[in-house]
Amino acid sequence: MWGFLIVHSEYDYSMKDIARYSKVGYTTLKGIWKEFKEKKTVVQTRVVGKAKMYKLNLKNPVVNKFIDYYWAVVDSVVRRENKIKDEETPHHTSLAGAIPVSAKHV
Repeated sequence: MWGFLIVHSEYDYSMKDIARYSKVGYTTLKGIWKEFKEKKTVVQTRVVGKAKMYKLNLKNPVVNKFIDYYWAVVDSVVRRENKIKDEETPHHTSLAGAIPVSAKHV
C-alpha cells in the first residue's frame, strides 16, 4: 500500500481504488485507515459522489522520511540488480537517461 501511495502521490484515490491497486483487501485497508487519518499520514482531498478521495500528506515530515527511505531502497535494489557500483554514479548525481517514476523525481 505504501508503495502505491508513494509512486502515485500526485493523485488522489478512493479507499476502494487504493485497496485494489495496492492488492490489499478492502477490509484490511479499512482496519488501518483510521490510524492513517489520525496520524495525518493521508489527507482527504475531495468527495466524488459518495467516494472520499485521499492522498499521502506530503506536509507530514514522517511521511516525507518514509518516502525518502522508500526511494533509497528502490535505488539500492536497482543498483544491486544491475550491478551498478556507488562510485560509478554517486547518490547526488542522477543517472543519465534515467526515467523518473513520479513527479517528485523529475
